[in-house]
Amino acid sequence: MPLALLLPLTTACGGTDAGGSTDGRTVTVTVGYQSKTINTVTAGTLLRSLGYFEEELADRGREDGLTYRVVWQDYATGAPITAQMAAGKIDIGSMGDFPLLINAARGKQLKEPTRLVAVTGYNLRGGLNTVVTAPGSSLGSLADLKGRKVSTSVGSAADGTLVRALRRAGIDPAKDIRKLNQQPSVGASALSSGSVDALSQFVAWPGLLAFQGKATALYDGADLNLPTFHGVTVREEFAQRRPAVLDAFLRAQHRATDHLRKQPVAAAESVAKETGLPAEVVYLYNGAQGIATFDPALRPELIAALKEDVPVLKEAGLVTDVDVDAFVDPAPLRRAVPDLSYPKASGPKSELWLKGQSTIRTFDSPAALLKAVRGASVRAAYVPDAVTGTLWFADRAVWVGDGAAWHAFVTRSGAERYVSGHAGARIVAYADAVRLAS
Repeated sequence: MPLALLLPLTTACGGTDAGGSTDGRTVTVTVGYQSKTINTVTAGTLLRSLGYFEEELADRGREDGLTYRVVWQDYATGAPITAQMAAGKIDIGSMGDFPLLINAARGKQLKEPTRLVAVTGYNLRGGLNTVVTAPGSSLGSLADLKGRKVSTSVGSAADGTLVRALRRAGIDPAKDIRKLNQQPSVGASALSSGSVDALSQFVAWPGLLAFQGKATALYDGADLNLPTFHGVTVREEFAQRRPAVLDAFLRAQHRATDHLRKQPVAAAESVAKETGLPAEVVYLYNGAQGIATFDPALRPELIAALKEDVPVLKEAGLVTDVDVDAFVDPAPLRRAVPDLSYPKASGPKSELWLKGQSTIRTFDSPAALLKAVRGASVRAAYVPDAVTGTLWFADRAVWVGDGAAWHAFVTRSGAERYVSGHAGARIVAYADAVRLAS
């Protein structure tokens, strides 16, 4: 039996015989993914590059005598994946929590129901979404967004973060700002050109723009303290007709997750090569201490958060209602990976990636990182926010000196809140913090 074929199809195209048999002996499986949304790599970019799904299907083929053909389709957001799934042209897809709910609603509406069967990556506080402004912007907090133009992708997790954050700040997201519904790349360009005042986006756009020096963080999504995640959805008809194929996918995803955990630098380099994203940005989210935690398990905290997302989408008119309990189906993952367990949570640590090295050093304190950076040939340095734990680039963070201690913050407003509550604490430029740390 020949190995299953990997067809590098990266454009949104229809006509694929999804989940079907082209000649009676060849089964085509179509997977929709988002290469630039690196929180989904274990079900997309990394999984594809490792070839684990094809390996699992080849093993299956030796048992049942069929040949399996995998078609990978790459999209910028979850919306077109949902459209293709509703048309029966994509079998398995990965997307964020808000798009997953729209996926469930559209599938039911169009009589092509889908099921959430696994998670890719998550952050229990919501740190995967960030609101950023242009460097040098006069905007210092969400309150300053009143009357301003803000780019986001309506219906995305980043839009959900923006809506919730604005409401907590006493701002009506429907009346007090001018929201532009744009693709992430379009919004990034708009921010750079000055045609919008702020951008609310999901992984990895905020980190990418900050790394490039094109953006400054205004709001850390982790301040909401509400989980956000990406997950895997499957057409119900396909799952029922090809349960062994779905099992193969989930086993392959589990293997890709293990690979990412054990070889985070190699995984980041691989994803960078496939996507064109800087490896330093990929590692910010997907590294050993990264903003995202990777685990396929359908954790109860995540499902509870998904239920809290429904009213936000209903108010926006994007769904009428979603039965989350009916949408979530843990049975396939239990069947495919019966010994699955949650990863142990650990406090975030600072990390240092030196040029020319493939290993990354970790530090128990920001002060230790600052001392290690001094005089070193740094490729990237990462530090967790002192309150939210969100990892950020050390040279883009806002530093606070408090006696002999050093603290870093993703946003200036976060640093200012700390300083206001700690006598003697002061905001210090990164270069000065490196020089003064002892």
